[in-house]
Amino acid sequence: MADAPREEYELRPAAGAPRIDYERELNPQQLEVVMAGGGPLLVIAGAGSGKTRTLTFRVARLVGVPPGAILLLTFTNKAAKEMLARVEALLGGACSAVGGTFHHAGHLALRRHAAAVGMSRDFTIADRDDAEDLLGEVMEPTLELEEKRFPKPGIVLDMISMAANTREPLDEVVTRRYPMHADLVEHLVTIQGSYAARKKDLGLVDFDDLLTLWLQAMDENDEVRDEFRRRFAYVLVDEYQDTNILQAKIVDHLAFAHRNLMVVGDDAQSIYSFRGANFANIMKFPERYPDAKKFKLEINYRSSPEILELANASIAHNKDQFEKHLVSQQPPGPRPRLVALERGEEQAAYIVQRIGDLEGEGIELDQIAILYRSHYLSMELQMELSQRGIPFEVRSGMRFFEQAHIKDATSYLRMAANPRDELAWKRALRLLPKVGKVTAAKVWKAVAASKDPLGDLAKTKLPAPKAAAAGIEDLARTMHSVTALKDRPAAQLEAVISGGYRGHLFDTYENAQSRIMDLETLASYAGRFPSTTQFLSELALLSNVAESDSARAAPERKVVLSTIHQAKGLEWQAVFLPWLVDGRFPDARALGEGGEEEERRLFYVAVTRARRHLELCLPLYGREGQLPSVRQHASRFLQELPARLVTPVDIKRPSWGDRRGMAKGEDDADRWMDGDSQFDE
Repeated sequence: MADAPREEYELRPAAGAPRIDYERELNPQQLEVVMAGGGPLLVIAGAGSGKTRTLTFRVARLVGVPPGAILLLTFTNKAAKEMLARVEALLGGACSAVGGTFHHAGHLALRRHAAAVGMSRDFTIADRDDAEDLLGEVMEPTLELEEKRFPKPGIVLDMISMAANTREPLDEVVTRRYPMHADLVEHLVTIQGSYAARKKDLGLVDFDDLLTLWLQAMDENDEVRDEFRRRFAYVLVDEYQDTNILQAKIVDHLAFAHRNLMVVGDDAQSIYSFRGANFANIMKFPERYPDAKKFKLEINYRSSPEILELANASIAHNKDQFEKHLVSQQPPGPRPRLVALERGEEQAAYIVQRIGDLEGEGIELDQIAILYRSHYLSMELQMELSQRGIPFEVRSGMRFFEQAHIKDATSYLRMAANPRDELAWKRALRLLPKVGKVTAAKVWKAVAASKDPLGDLAKTKLPAPKAAAAGIEDLARTMHSVTALKDRPAAQLEAVISGGYRGHLFDTYENAQSRIMDLETLASYAGRFPSTTQFLSELALLSNVAESDSARAAPERKVVLSTIHQAKGLEWQAVFLPWLVDGRFPDARALGEGGEEEERRLFYVAVTRARRHLELCLPLYGREGQLPSVRQHASRFLQELPARLVTPVDIKRPSWGDRRGMAKGEDDADRWMDGDSQFDE
């Protein structure tokens, strides 16, 4: 063998897997991140800076370590799959990295180490509906003994989930986040314990358990903890600013030994504290990892220089942040427009007319978005779009007039206007405790046979089981108030809200306050009508227009309506931001909780959704409670901007109108719009 002739054979890269030219594919900031060595890395990725591309190339560069030793944690399975697919395309073959959501990773970990937390490996995962049903069964004994109104299982499950994800005791969560139910804390803590025990007896885990039990296994079991610390040589976390305390603790465990941890996020886009996200995770990362290297991605590929200049100026007012300055790679465009309108209706009319202008300039409707702070602020916009026949898609929830709470509240007005409205009666009755379809049908039968249905209701002459008697009495009181306010639909809606429907919302929905704001907005709209009948007729017509629009067979491009929270990560050619007045944006409740900086971050997120056109709108007058016309103050986020960054728009109104417009210098509060204000630089 020693004397046998030898030949050489060259191994070539697999077909379709050319050598990656990182310097050509990445900008200098991205390249620095991708080529960084080991150890903890904090990457502050500004809006539109190519964060996903950077993560993808980083994973591709790391491939070559032992198979399965790279863990990529994301907030959606779709994001993980897309990134790993891009890595495979770069490498021309399968990627050995492991990727998925925190819950996906927790599920795999718990299947392997269920015994460490006293469970069998064949446990079942309960989805949201199953978890609510089980919690409802656990709550039944308490409901039978407790005379007070009790929140529905879905609300209690939200409380327990928030406690799990924030690592706070349930009593503190209820007192701080659910004060309406603070008097039930002792019962709720008992229910929490019973729910956990019941799940264990049945071999069930809910989604929160996938993380809490995974963390528990690593906290309490040295063998489990050491296995995970050896298992992954590199850990990468996307959208780190959105992690909660529970997720951050899991990540710290995974990276404890090798410390090859890269977290990518943008502190300026941390806007989900209401879901339990912990802003301190990203801000204090350098404290937890003193040897961490910090990188910034500040080259923006999305927005025009004019839009970014405004975004940079706004976020600079936040004190608690990593300083950054986004630089645009797009050509110059128009300055953002600043438009003061008289009222919400005129604001809606302006925005819809401008949408028509932009469409005429060649911008497709699906490249136009209207982003607002809260869903209730979309009512006039939906109405105006419907009336003008412009197709639109509501991503922040159902269309305004299709929402359950809108139909619930107006059912009381329909009963007052027409005491023989069967559908309204049955809907209102089914809102009452201990009243289902059978009882509602029985009561309706008596109503249909009565000469004076509302009179019989007031005299408690309508048949009802004993358990439902208290609810029927509540309905009688509410209807007495509503009928006494004949042909005052705004006051009637307010009577419905204060007459018990507010409590029903807090007992039933996690976003009860948002629904109350919807109803208050509807009441403001109702104040324009001289009679309840006319108001109800207009609602029916508007609903019919909306249904006809949504029922169109042919797919078409549609304007997007969305809350800013749901628009994060998306972008459009043109973005309208309405209701930029203090109290609406920033939101008064968020300010009351000390959240001005998070509200400013939300404004920053909204601004950076726009590629080329940005319009900032505010109505000068609005309804506040019983007051039909209250002067509104421009959002502090507008007032703090240098006036040179925007183009103020003067509105020309039809000569036949007698509505007052805003003249330059008319009021000290408006001078900041004119370009020579104290806010200019």
